[in-house]
Amino acid sequence: MSNFKISTNKDKLDLNVIHDFLSNRSYWAIGRSLETVKRSIDNSICFGVYDNSDKLVGFARVLTDYSVFAYIMDVFILEDYRKQGLSKQLIDAIMQHSDLQGLQRFMLATNDAHELYEKYGFKRTVIPEKIMEIVNKPQ
Repeated sequence: MSNFKISTNKDKLDLNVIHDFLSNRSYWAIGRSLETVKRSIDNSICFGVYDNSDKLVGFARVLTDYSVFAYIMDVFILEDYRKQGLSKQLIDAIMQHSDLQGLQRFMLATNDAHELYEKYGFKRTVIPEKIMEIVNKPQ
C-alpha cells in the first residue's frame, strides 16, 4: 500500500484543483464552469485521492440511483502522481463502495483507459445500436 488514501468525504475535496484539471487539462470537460463542477460534485458520490499531506491528487465521481445504475465520471490522477497505481486504487475503491454493490449496470466512457477498466469487468457495449445520447458543449 502506498502513502495515499482515498476518501468520499466531500468536505475534503479541493474544488479548485478539480475544476482546473477538468476545465483545462481533461479531454472531456474543457471549458466546464466552476458552478457546473460544484453542482456535479453535490449530486454524486465523490472519491478523492490524497497524498500524506492531504493534498488532492486524484478524483472520480459516480452518478447513481443506488439500486440499478451507476455511471463513473471525471476520473483523473494529476500528472505528477501517475504511474504509481493510483488509478487502480481509485477504481478499486469505487467498485468496493458499499452503496454501489448489487447494481444491474455500471457504465463509463473513456478514450484511453480501456485496459484499466477491463480488469474490473467493463467491456465495450454489446448493443451499441441501443445506446443513445445527446452531447452538449460543457458549461
